[in-house]
Amino acid sequence: MSNASEKTILLVEDDDRLAEVYETRLKAEGFKTKRVANGEEALAAALQVKPDLILLDVMMPKVSGFDVLDILRNTPETTNVKIIMLTALSQDSDRDRAKSLGVDDYLIKSQVVIADVVAKVKEHLNLA
Repeated sequence: MSNASEKTILLVEDDDRLAEVYETRLKAEGFKTKRVANGEEALAAALQVKPDLILLDVMMPKVSGFDVLDILRNTPETTNVKIIMLTALSQDSDRDRAKSLGVDDYLIKSQVVIADVVAKVKEHLNLA
């Protein structure tokens, strides 16, 4: 079984405070992290960093998380990267849209604490 220190998480979050909290916790868990603040940067970083998993916010300036997800899933180099959407959107229609675009998991920010997010990251990377 691989361990967290071999895994890189790309964190796509435009809220600096929240991003800092997540980065600190993921690093404490042993992950390498790369954080970007918008969808355009996320697409570039996904190809450059080749992360094992992407934590993707939905509501972002320029390119939405849904568009990022769609593009990543249709790009050969990133088709199989694990993607967890972390969002304030709690509508079933949003969840369904994410699923139809191929998201691995969909977490609603108001319904999870950071420990839940870390647990999901580990689960999807087979570290749990």
